[in-house]
Amino acid sequence: MNRNLWLLAVCQGLFLTNNVTFIAINGLVGLNLAPLGWMATLPVMGYVVGGALSTSVVARTQMRFGRKISFQLGLLVAVASALLCCYAAYSKNFWLLVIATVVAGYYNANAQLYRFAAAELALPAFREKAISLVMAGGLLGAIAGPNLAAHTRGLTDVPFTGAYLALAGVALLSMALMVFIYFPPSETSSPGRRAGPPQARPAPSGGSVVHEVTSVGASEGRPLGEIMRQPVFIVAAGAGALGFGVMNLLMAATPIAMQVCGLPFSSVALVLEWHVIGMFAPGFFTGHLIRRFGALPIMAVGVALNVLCVVIALTGVELKQFLLALFLLGLGWNFLFTGSTTLALTTYRPEEKDKAQGALNFCVFAVLAVSSLASGVLVTTQGWTLLNLGSLLPLGLTAASLAWLALDRRRSRTP
Repeated sequence: MNRNLWLLAVCQGLFLTNNVTFIAINGLVGLNLAPLGWMATLPVMGYVVGGALSTSVVARTQMRFGRKISFQLGLLVAVASALLCCYAAYSKNFWLLVIATVVAGYYNANAQLYRFAAAELALPAFREKAISLVMAGGLLGAIAGPNLAAHTRGLTDVPFTGAYLALAGVALLSMALMVFIYFPPSETSSPGRRAGPPQARPAPSGGSVVHEVTSVGASEGRPLGEIMRQPVFIVAAGAGALGFGVMNLLMAATPIAMQVCGLPFSSVALVLEWHVIGMFAPGFFTGHLIRRFGALPIMAVGVALNVLCVVIALTGVELKQFLLALFLLGLGWNFLFTGSTTLALTTYRPEEKDKAQGALNFCVFAVLAVSSLASGVLVTTQGWTLLNLGSLLPLGLTAASLAWLALDRRRSRTP
């Protein structure tokens, strides 16, 4: 770890503070303002739809202006969108709230690249741990997000407008920290090293060792379609997106389900706090586990933890079931998402990173948009039980894709 990584980890924590607070309050504010009950999670959906729509814009911004300026633009949008959300809640304008969260999606798409930037701030041998440890910065969001929502919900006469104002302050703090982070110029560096003499690295497809020269004016690399057709890319993108989608499906519905079950908002904040602790506490050792056992076995453990979460959620709707199920959901997400991010790093060359990472994030946001809408529709019309049963389908698809890639690799090693 170096100063740049520590600062980026704090920025990751502040980003998760924004996300957790949004999850905690947007569904409830939406439930109070929506014309129909099933529309309650549309503000949650707006956040991820905005992220999906912004991925190509963010990729171009990153390519043209570099990491720092692009990240700062995202934080500026975070400030403006939080203030717009505050006004929408104050004026009881549901559709303005949805629009505000769509705008906030630009920040979401930007900050999703923090984990890839982490790999560029560390030595090549340390990049798995760098990704994992920067993601562990989300522990700050685990503590700050739910407590921020709980302590600022009554700050003004209109519930939760204070929370939106606080989020604007969180984004301003992150902007100040970002000033002190040095990012290597993307044109002249590959993850973890600066330009220099030709160096060996594994071929993106996992084949023989190739040599590269990183220099100003390097080619743009292969077409995006060719990158995305690689089996490893397909599995990394699919597992990351589906794992994130299942986590979002259950997490977004939890505040509404707990309110329907008569549990107070303080219990909602507690459950979300431990859920996000589960998401990011393993970051201190997930990278080490991936280096030792490989990405695929760790991702398989993540799928198993998510299935166990569903089993516990189906046993009842008391606080203890919500607490344990959401904690396991967070653990499973960490193993799946960190593993898929590490796996994705092997599928593209340095000059291809912007378009490849943009495609990976688009896959995540597209699935998140569907899961956000499905979350509100299912929990308000079909109930918590059917919602959990439905999540087993994407988990099964994820497990099948991991098994397929493992068999494909085993066949390729067989003479």
